[in-house]
Amino acid sequence: MIDQKTDIGTIPETVVTGTALDDAPVAPGSCIIEGLLDPFTIIVFGASGDLTLRKLIPALYKLYLNGGLPASFAIVGCSRTEMGADAFRERLRSGVERHGGSGMDRWAAFAERVSYYAVQYDSLESLQGLASYLRTPELSLGPVTNRIFYMATPPAVFHQVGELIGLAGLTVENRNGQGWVRIVIEKPFSHDLESAVELNQILNRSFTEDQIYRIDHYVAKETVQNLLMFRFANAIFEPIWNRRYIDYVSITAAETVGVGHRAGYYDVAGVLRDMFQNHMMQLLSMSAMEPPPSFGAERVRDEKVKVFRAMRPFPVERLDDYLVLGQYGPGTLNGVEVPGYRQEAGVAPGSVTPTFALMKIFLDNWRWQGVPFYLISGKRLPQKSTKIVIGFKRVPHSMFRHVLPDDVTANQLTIGIQPEEAITLTFQTKNPGAVVCLRTVRMEFDYLQGYTGPVLDAYEKALLDCMQGDHMLFWRQDGVELTWSFMVPVLQACEQCTHPEARLKTYASGTWGPPETEGFIKTGIWGS
Repeated sequence: MIDQKTDIGTIPETVVTGTALDDAPVAPGSCIIEGLLDPFTIIVFGASGDLTLRKLIPALYKLYLNGGLPASFAIVGCSRTEMGADAFRERLRSGVERHGGSGMDRWAAFAERVSYYAVQYDSLESLQGLASYLRTPELSLGPVTNRIFYMATPPAVFHQVGELIGLAGLTVENRNGQGWVRIVIEKPFSHDLESAVELNQILNRSFTEDQIYRIDHYVAKETVQNLLMFRFANAIFEPIWNRRYIDYVSITAAETVGVGHRAGYYDVAGVLRDMFQNHMMQLLSMSAMEPPPSFGAERVRDEKVKVFRAMRPFPVERLDDYLVLGQYGPGTLNGVEVPGYRQEAGVAPGSVTPTFALMKIFLDNWRWQGVPFYLISGKRLPQKSTKIVIGFKRVPHSMFRHVLPDDVTANQLTIGIQPEEAITLTFQTKNPGAVVCLRTVRMEFDYLQGYTGPVLDAYEKALLDCMQGDHMLFWRQDGVELTWSFMVPVLQACEQCTHPEARLKTYASGTWGPPETEGFIKTGIWGS
């Protein structure tokens, strides 16, 4: 339970009480869980892959250390690779040591809950064998069966495994009212609208919509969630969060890394499928949504879907006025020479896959009519940064026009998501002295300032929400279909034109994208 003790003139202190694993105390001041979690078994398909090693197991282990898992749980890794349980545990241990950032003193106790079962993703007999394995006493965890199926496989496998899970009887326990079954799907949610609808139809043969968790780890970042609190729990911001006061909104997800080991997937998907249909659209909806009537999963997701419905159809006949596509070439990043995209391993020499995009979007509704939203994402940019910038309009009349040489600089609100988790507001003040000179100053809030409890990363938060049955940070199918409906005409215009390479602008690694963006965007769009 959460007990709040408040003294006049002090910051409220939140004290969390509960039962942690192995009697490990929950850190005072943390807000990891309230109450007790149901025991569960998580079955990870694609357990030998990179996502499991880098993200899932480190996240589960950190939750274990911080009291964010129930007393009874089991982790079953499944993939096509033949290996023993001990070899699998050792593989996971090395992944946690490299990527987890957590002490390994309790790894042995955690690893006792981990097992492995090799499966063939296209074999019903193999999945039936898994079903028998999950019914063994050490994995049943008592009379009630709760299961999470996590799809950490390549997207092409989602259809097969999703259907075979049901045919193998792995969801049957949920139908008798005893326990629950959930499935987690990683993005991308298919390749286009048609395949997204097909995937959903296949999943619905075995799962209901409330059992499907379409994960978007960008939305699970603490500062993204804090955007809702910032907007709707403070009376001073929401009244000016509209077309009367806001000139533009820019949403940037910049990466320093190249395509890396993902060339096989990325050269088919490109930046628009990889980032815009999912991550960027979620950040757009959180920035632009109306206040929901209550802070509940379906009410919040209803308002996000309304944003997707309000997106003005993309003017594909004037594509160059609304979209800039780029591909990184060789360059220097942090003092190191790096190859261009076409020189990366696994990329076709003449590939026209974009690695950078800047898209201008309008929302046709009362709040945002006429306000441009700039969505920007790219690889091999100068710094890793995800942020939302709210550019306010200039003052309508400057009383200082006779004493100041320039226009008064407009206010700007920057919401840093990663790696800087902060909110910064710029405004104008007078320089000391007899001469009237304005200067821009910053008011800054550090998200972690004054907080000493454990900090959940995006995967930890998403996994915890799935355990608790909270859909708020996950995609709903109508949102998936609406965003694909918006993106498909853009993709077709870019990919089915006679000369797609003519629209693709090369930019040097370590720069902020193609030079063509300079006249396209408003001043200050990259944030303060």
